[in-house]
Amino acid sequence: MIVWIDALAADSAPPIFGLSLLERHLHGLRGLKPLPSRIIIDLAAGRSEPKLGDKRLYRLPLEWRRSGEAYAARLGQILASAGSEPLLVLDATTLADGRLPAALAARTASTVVLSREAQDPAAILFLAGDRAVVAGELVANPGSTAALARRLVDSGGIPSLKDDEFSGFVRRLRRTLPYYLFTVDGAGRAAKLERFLFWSNYKGSTDLFTRYVYPPLVWLAVRPLARWRVHPNWVTLVSIILALAAIPCWADGYFITGFMMAYGMSVLDSVDGKLARLTFTDSVSGNYLDHGLDMVHPPLWYLSWAYGLGIATEGWASPLGQGAIAIFALYVIDRVVLKIYPYVFKRAFHTHSRMDGLVRSFIARRNISLPLFTVGYLIGFGREAFFLIVAWQAATTLYHAGRTFWILCIEKAQHKDRAPVEVAAKTVKLD
Repeated sequence: MIVWIDALAADSAPPIFGLSLLERHLHGLRGLKPLPSRIIIDLAAGRSEPKLGDKRLYRLPLEWRRSGEAYAARLGQILASAGSEPLLVLDATTLADGRLPAALAARTASTVVLSREAQDPAAILFLAGDRAVVAGELVANPGSTAALARRLVDSGGIPSLKDDEFSGFVRRLRRTLPYYLFTVDGAGRAAKLERFLFWSNYKGSTDLFTRYVYPPLVWLAVRPLARWRVHPNWVTLVSIILALAAIPCWADGYFITGFMMAYGMSVLDSVDGKLARLTFTDSVSGNYLDHGLDMVHPPLWYLSWAYGLGIATEGWASPLGQGAIAIFALYVIDRVVLKIYPYVFKRAFHTHSRMDGLVRSFIARRNISLPLFTVGYLIGFGREAFFLIVAWQAATTLYHAGRTFWILCIEKAQHKDRAPVEVAAKTVKLD
C-alpha cells in the first residue's frame, strides 16, 4: 500500500497533546503490518521537513515532496505513480483515529471515511483497484481530500465506511469506541479534541475513584507532560518509588506520610497510561512495569497496614496477623481466578456483562481499599477498617470464582466469536 499525506496546510493546525497532526498520522501508519511501501508527504513550496520527535517515525519509508500545484494535480501525479497498488489518502489538518489505517488496509474495496459530525468536512480516502471514478472527479478540480471524498460519496462512486464495518472494541480499555475523524482548525477546536481524547482513553469498567475522583488531577498532569514530551516510563518509575516507599512508612507507624505517597501513586498510575496512549509512547517495558506494579504492591500495602497497626508487638498468630495472612492469600487466589476468563475469551473478565462491569467499580481493589482504610484510620477505627477490607477481599474472590464457574460451566459460553458486551457508554461527546 502507498500512503499520500497532503500536508501543504499542516502548519495551520495546532498540535494535539504535543504532537502535530502529521506525527499522529505517521504513528497510526507505524502500526500497519506490513508497513506501506511508500509514504509520500506533500509540503508547501520552500517548506523544510518538520522535525519528528519520535525516532521510530524515521524508520517509515518517508518521501518528502514540495509543491505549489493545485490539489487535483498533485493527487493525479500520485495516482499515476501508484499504478494498481492500494492508495491511502490523508490530510495533515485532520485528527484521525489511529485504528483507521489498519482497518482500511484490510479492505478490498475503495472506501471513504467521513467525520461523524455533520458539519465537519474531515475525510480519508482509501483506493483499491480501479481509479477511474476518482480520475473523473479530479476533472472538477476539488480543492481538498474532504471535497473529493464528499463528491465521491454523493455521486455513489465510492461508499463511506459504516459503523458495522469497523470493529471498535478496544481490549485494553474494555470498551467499544467508534472511530473518530475531526478537522482541527484552531486552538479552541484543539482544546475540545484534547478533552475528547482524554475521556475516550478511560476504561469502560474501572473503580469509582479512577472514574470520578482522580480525573481532574490526571488531566492537570497529562497536558503539560505531553507538551514537554515526557516519556510515560518516567512517570511509572516515580509511581513505583512512591508505592514502595509507602510500605516502610506504614509499617513504622507513619500512616499519614504513607497515605500521601499512596494517593500520589494512585493518581500517577492513571497518568502514565493516559500519557502513553495519547502520545503513542506505550512500550512493552512500560506495560510490564505498570501492570507488574499493579499486581505486586496491593498485598504488600495490606501487610504493612497490619504490621503498623500492631503485628510488630502482637505477632502473626494474633487476629490481626491472621487477617493479614488471609488477605494476602485471598488476593493471590483472586488474581489467579481472574486469569481464567481472559485465557478462554481473550478479553477482560469485567467485560462479560454489564453486571460484571458494574461490580468492577467497587470490588476489593487498591483504589477502594485505600480510601476505606484511610477513613477508618483517621476516625480511630483502623483495625475495624482493616478487617472490613479483609472481608471485602473474601467477598470479591468468592464472586469472581463463582461467576467464572457459572460462565464457563453453566452458561456454556465458550464461543470465542461472541461479541463483547458494552459496559460503558459507546461514545464520548465532543462538546
